[in-house]
Amino acid sequence: MTEGSLYGERITLGEPPLKAGEILYSLRDVSVEYGTRAGPVAAVDHVSLDIRKGEILGLVGESGCGKSTLGKAMLRMISRPGRITTGELWFDGVDLVTLSERRMREIRGARLGMVFQDPMTSLNPLSRIVDHLTETIMTHEPSVSEAAARDRAAQLIGRLGLREERIDDYPHQFSGGMRQRIMIALALALQADLVIADEPTTALDVIVEAQFLDLLRELRDEFDLTIVLITHNIGVVAEVADRVAVMYAGRMAELASVNELFLDTKHPYGQGLLRAVPNIELDGTELYQMAGAPPNLLHTPSGCAFHPRCPAVMPICSQHQPEFLQREGDHYTACWLYQDHPVKPGVHDA
Repeated sequence: MTEGSLYGERITLGEPPLKAGEILYSLRDVSVEYGTRAGPVAAVDHVSLDIRKGEILGLVGESGCGKSTLGKAMLRMISRPGRITTGELWFDGVDLVTLSERRMREIRGARLGMVFQDPMTSLNPLSRIVDHLTETIMTHEPSVSEAAARDRAAQLIGRLGLREERIDDYPHQFSGGMRQRIMIALALALQADLVIADEPTTALDVIVEAQFLDLLRELRDEFDLTIVLITHNIGVVAEVADRVAVMYAGRMAELASVNELFLDTKHPYGQGLLRAVPNIELDGTELYQMAGAPPNLLHTPSGCAFHPRCPAVMPICSQHQPEFLQREGDHYTACWLYQDHPVKPGVHDA
């Protein structure tokens, strides 16, 4: 791996992506805030990110770092007391922030889909699976008859590894892995371009999880899907992702290809996440535990939010927030170790 320039180029914000056919979805300077009695909470803080057509992008970080909020913001599903306070959401050349809610509902489901963490909270327990699917199809495609919608639903369920006759069953009659497949079916019923999967493997055992990850790869190839996989399990990302975005305290900490991230992680937070992954080959080695805990977003630390936990902290880290800059090639990071500043690299606090 060759070393690139130490100080990369700044990401350009404020304009839609110009690489038609390469970039499907772009977030530009997006912030999401929740109003609480104690004050506003910045769950997502000025995030910019490009998602490429046909890729699986892993979005990782500890609980509370803003991953799920960012996924909901991409579909404009932030509900009160939350709101998108700044930024642009460019999907296929259109800024979703500017659309009416009616127009947004037409795009959401038809071209943008979401697979939630717990299907039982998303599926109506009183409705059969066929009702979920046919309602989705017929709402967005009024010209489709109920019989045709049922046929399409049955074929889709069969493609996802379930017996077609089971579309007349209710959600509680399926296992957790089967319910996740049904959630994917809902996202694919209208041939969505982008699917956001929010912690889809959390409640699955390891064997069902492996089958589910294999299915994601197959569906990406077969349907030309773009997938954003939100998870705290960095091992899952290593299995299926093309690129990985690491979030901390509502901001982007690092972005790189999956190989680049695992072989040459730049940000101390990303390094800590990787060290905390259990390794069965290191018998007898004590499992690494990152110091401290994620910050309270009501009182985010000054400067770099990770500095109270960082083993490579420098004086500037608590004073100024580093920018999210290109380190080399397609590798971006927000860390003073790789940015020009008055303090020389390697001069750390005691």
